[in-house]
Amino acid sequence: MMALPGGRHLDSMPLPGQRLHLMQVDSVQRWMEDLKLMTECECMCVLQAKPISLEEDAQGDLILAGGPSLGDPLQLLLKRGWVISTELRRIGQKLAQDRWARVHSMSVRLTCHARSMVSEYSTGSRSSSQEMGQIEKLLMEKCSELSAVTERCLQVENEHVLKSMKACVSDTLSTLGQHFSQLLELALTREVQALVRKIDASDNIYTTESTTGNLFSLTQEGAALCRIIAKVDGVLCLADILTDDSHSEATRAEAAAVVAQVTSPHLPFTQHLSSFLESMEEIVTALVKLCQEASSGEVFLLASAALANITFFDTMACEMLLQLNAIRVLLEACSDKQRVDTPYTRDQIVTILANMSVLEQCASDIIQENGVQLIMGMLSEKPRSGTPAEVAACERVQQKAAVTLARLSRDPEVAREAVRLSCMSRLIELCRSPSERNSSDAVLVACLAALRRLAGVCPEGLQDSDFQQLVQPRLVDSFLLCSNMEESFV
Repeated sequence: MMALPGGRHLDSMPLPGQRLHLMQVDSVQRWMEDLKLMTECECMCVLQAKPISLEEDAQGDLILAGGPSLGDPLQLLLKRGWVISTELRRIGQKLAQDRWARVHSMSVRLTCHARSMVSEYSTGSRSSSQEMGQIEKLLMEKCSELSAVTERCLQVENEHVLKSMKACVSDTLSTLGQHFSQLLELALTREVQALVRKIDASDNIYTTESTTGNLFSLTQEGAALCRIIAKVDGVLCLADILTDDSHSEATRAEAAAVVAQVTSPHLPFTQHLSSFLESMEEIVTALVKLCQEASSGEVFLLASAALANITFFDTMACEMLLQLNAIRVLLEACSDKQRVDTPYTRDQIVTILANMSVLEQCASDIIQENGVQLIMGMLSEKPRSGTPAEVAACERVQQKAAVTLARLSRDPEVAREAVRLSCMSRLIELCRSPSERNSSDAVLVACLAALRRLAGVCPEGLQDSDFQQLVQPRLVDSFLLCSNMEESFV
């Protein structure tokens, strides 16, 4: 997935010179924004003519308040969906604990949330389809059924009867959750589809910029929204933005960010991206151009992250990158501190190189552009701030650099160049010194593999002790030896 530092919410806006700035939204600020939309549970308890709960977890109950200040239907839908999902999970927890009073009060509150979601969406959005209407009816019926059966459970004292009723409540809750998921999926699909159509139909640059920004924000909400964006051909819409030079660099960079999120190899789905293949060549070409012309590190990071994810998605992309001289573009960028100045960006570059290195033609391009020396430098990647995110990024850079080196060293010319640049010495240091690799097992395995590949071509570059401990034994034995070097057996 795209390795971006910080939290999950990134906002961007174009400034003079079309420079894209990404700003992390502070978690306290996000909490304060959400707080405006919440009221304490006692308000709803009074409205329902129920006694105010004295249980210790009552203070954790929050109710989403409606109102015109909540913004567009899609954001309201997401917030209401989050609250309902949380309530469903918590009801399940209380049911497992046989806390029937809480189960019933929360079921009543869940019904209110579901009714509000249906009402708000019908009022603030397009008219519902017949399918949505049917699911809305089924959802409300199950909500009423859940409230009624949990109220009856409060009157039952026989444990055997309660046990059988508990199974009934559990089934009802499960079915209710399925109806809710179906309804939310349909509603979100309609809203995302409307955003994509808005971009397609817009001739206004500012409208396109803001709507593309909205799409990027949606990708931060999780895999489900990424899948929906791809399902409604959002990637094809983004391809049009990427290939249109009339759009600002900021807008094209934000489109690249959406592509990066939707094509992430960590998402548990790929079949929805079949339509992406239709425009892959255009997208890859536009992303390489964006990398080449990027005016800032942020733009280069987003464009290269999209390229990195696409190389995981389809091997055709690697062949396209070779034809577009992408290796030269990426390696030249590494010497430009304005574009490449963080381990996060180098992580994207070495990911692309690692995936391209499976192609035999890649080795000659790497040699021609002095790429082995660059890879050697990546084996020495160190964090500057020491934050967990940056340390993890440095580990990924080291691991992928070693993987790239191992793959490229199939070519004897690359292997000899790596030995000449003392890559074997650096690999041995990474294997023997846990602090050099931040005690990362992934880096150790990659370095052992690369060292063995180089030793097969130039065994004279190794001392006897290194050969006997790091090359000659089984890989797992060398791994155990190196991973235990800091342990004390006193």
